[in-house]
Amino acid sequence: MKQNKYDYDSFFAAYKEMPRSQKGLEGAGEWPLLKKMLPPFVGKSVLDLGCGFGWHCRHAREEGAKKIIGVDLSEKMLQEARKMTSDAAITYTKGAIEEIDFPKCSFDIVVSSLAFHYVQSFDAVCKKVKDVLKPGGTFVFSVEHPIFTSRSEQDWYYDDAGNKLHFPIDRYKEEGVRNTSFLANDVIKYHRTISTYLQNLLTNGFQITAVEESGAPALMPQWKDEDRRPMFLLISAVKK
Repeated sequence: MKQNKYDYDSFFAAYKEMPRSQKGLEGAGEWPLLKKMLPPFVGKSVLDLGCGFGWHCRHAREEGAKKIIGVDLSEKMLQEARKMTSDAAITYTKGAIEEIDFPKCSFDIVVSSLAFHYVQSFDAVCKKVKDVLKPGGTFVFSVEHPIFTSRSEQDWYYDDAGNKLHFPIDRYKEEGVRNTSFLANDVIKYHRTISTYLQNLLTNGFQITAVEESGAPALMPQWKDEDRRPMFLLISAVKK
């Protein structure tokens, strides 16, 4: 059974209180960058891996996509997504990202937001995405930045007064499991380097078209310290 903390009642209740859960895409710090990297959706078929509440699915539909499928392992996430969606063009299905099984070359666009650092093998993800994407199709995703995932603590160093001194990095080249904490729960994440993300894409026949590292989003003063270190890595690639 794949890790699925989101179906734990206490974890899900805490997640529902986050700005991205309350405000949707406008409450997601990485959204301004991700939005710029997305291709035109008009008339396209779209797959959202780790769709959560379905925000990106509904955005794709608003932008003219003709068919959207959202995949998530959490039944609670999918229940919320279905509550917020009343459109026959959008379908939600339960499943693990690394176990998706769709016909070959059935999607024009595959998107994913902050999900792949919960998946053990990004190479396996690339193989699956390559299989379901049409030639020339676009793969756009965000993950927690490897600077952020290198240490299990995922936190700043503070002085005695509680001021942030710096963000430490350790074991960067040592890829693998990080037992960390998120929403006061123990969570397993998988650290991998930037070069691994890029190389896995290249070796699986993708052409990388854009790479971004997040900073402080405009109009979000509470994110000002994000300019001191990137929290998110965003990549766009095309199936050759």
